[in-house]
Amino acid sequence: HIHVYFGRWLIEGSPYVVLIDVAFTAWNLDKWKKELWDNFSIGVPWFDREANDAVLFGFLTAWLLGEVAQCEEPPHILAHFHEWLAGLGLALCRQRQLPVATIFTTHATLLGRYLCAGSVDFYNNLADFNVDKEAGDRQIYHRYCLERTAARCAHVFTTVSQITAVEAEHLLKRKPDIITPNGLNVKKFSAMHEFQNLHAQSKNRIQEFIRGHFYGHLDFNLDKCLFLFIAGRYEFSNKGADIFLEALARLNYLLRVNHSDVTVVAFFIMPARTNNFNVETLKGQAVRKQLWDTAQTVKERFGKKLYESLLVGQLPDVSKMLSKDDFTMMKRAIFATQRQCQPPICTHNMLEDSNDPILTCIRRIGLFNSSADRVKVIFHPEFLSSTSPLLPMDYEEFVRGCHLGVFPSYYEPWGYTPAECTVMGIPSISTNLSGFGCFMEEHIADPSAYGIYILDRRYRGVDESCNQLTSYLFQFCQQSRRARIIQRNRTERLSDLLDWRYLGRYYISARHMALAKAFPDTYFYQPHDSDTAQGFRYPRPASVPPSPSLSRHSSPRQSEAEEDDDRYDEDAEAEKDRLNIRQPLTLPSKKGPALPYTLPGANGERN
Repeated sequence: HIHVYFGRWLIEGSPYVVLIDVAFTAWNLDKWKKELWDNFSIGVPWFDREANDAVLFGFLTAWLLGEVAQCEEPPHILAHFHEWLAGLGLALCRQRQLPVATIFTTHATLLGRYLCAGSVDFYNNLADFNVDKEAGDRQIYHRYCLERTAARCAHVFTTVSQITAVEAEHLLKRKPDIITPNGLNVKKFSAMHEFQNLHAQSKNRIQEFIRGHFYGHLDFNLDKCLFLFIAGRYEFSNKGADIFLEALARLNYLLRVNHSDVTVVAFFIMPARTNNFNVETLKGQAVRKQLWDTAQTVKERFGKKLYESLLVGQLPDVSKMLSKDDFTMMKRAIFATQRQCQPPICTHNMLEDSNDPILTCIRRIGLFNSSADRVKVIFHPEFLSSTSPLLPMDYEEFVRGCHLGVFPSYYEPWGYTPAECTVMGIPSISTNLSGFGCFMEEHIADPSAYGIYILDRRYRGVDESCNQLTSYLFQFCQQSRRARIIQRNRTERLSDLLDWRYLGRYYISARHMALAKAFPDTYFYQPHDSDTAQGFRYPRPASVPPSPSLSRHSSPRQSEAEEDDDRYDEDAEAEKDRLNIRQPLTLPSKKGPALPYTLPGANGERN
């Protein structure tokens, strides 16, 4: 028998969930591996624990679905499998001819991830790879076979982006039936521009961290400081950390030779092996707190004397308001802020400091947080947490406080990080090799005007792409504060495009296609153009784009003398965008007929 747990996930919506205990039936592993070899000619080595779990889960899933299908009045079952780890269950359902409609979604192909990490010109040589040899050379042939079998056996095969569809067609030898982009649960704030207030609050908390981190070297204006960040799995080249660092070095040069008063602080939030916090980093936050406490103590004494002076009807003698003790306390606090070393690059002690890719690159390009540098770098090799003694913020708060997310990935099948930035109203840089970047290029006439900068990494060399990234960063640094506020408004308005209420239509399409293939007597499916993620397009804004050459105002509210010359009307701009947003798909009624069903057309109406 199987150990199965049934309940609800403790997440929003509290969906039902069935959990299968893989370890409880591990004694069947050898028997099931033999069955896998006899039926599919796939051999799984004993030492690959992850693949062993995939075998157990696959057979248990097929067993469970088989039991459900044998009910007296079985419903029309549809099973959606994601990634190679779950895919074996799908293949077994087809081999056993169970009455189950199946969908397989790959979010990234196994071989694609391995090949890109190996510094090959992946996308321009897709048709030339000997996939069996490449998988064998990397000792993932059995995993690759499980993934390819699931893709070939599924009634409907989907991927998360057009760029991954091309990859899957060459590596898994099947063209996806539908593109199913990843969405987010977008919660719109009732108050207009609430996200701008949240940005300001979170930015203040990041500034507090910066005050501590750079104590003794705080010779730059925090009000003219821009926070950039990259976050995700620590895949140095796949995630584009390599060209981001190179672009930062070039940006540093440009800002210095142009005598810019803007300072850029670039955060690298990528988990790596560490053994603890860096002592110097912790000391910085302690010194900052000590200065704050000293200032509060002096302020209280000063305030008390000021109050007593006003009570007796006298203007205070400022020279007598601060005592010798106060001055001594303040001088001691200032003395504590002196440091002989530069502010640290890394917030933690790295276990492999000398071989770490980010730190090695920083040593080569020479970005050491010196006072002459206009670009500062902070490497935080751990996920963010609100309980951290260093930077007590969770990831969402941190993103809201930054000015720009930079994700110049070489391999990024979708890209949740830039999508999360977008729904929070934070501009981002992605690439035309990421699913998100391609999706936005398809939907937006001028992405950069909406704060979506898309780097060309497919048809340019590394140096050219790096120059383009440097150009984007330099342009962003030249924007006025008002231009950044306008751009954030535009960025946030794109969030409807990434909402599951809109993107869920592609999953609904995939399910109806699978049901029609598995149960042709009951379901009918008519293919439609919107099987690809075409949707609506945002036009180029009619008003002044927030580019440096056309940004005229340095404050969020211009003076009356400037108003005649200003062609930007936020409310009118928002209304134009709303008119171009197609309404999200409403789910068909459960009580309605099962056939025929066609997808919404380009205008959002049913055919």
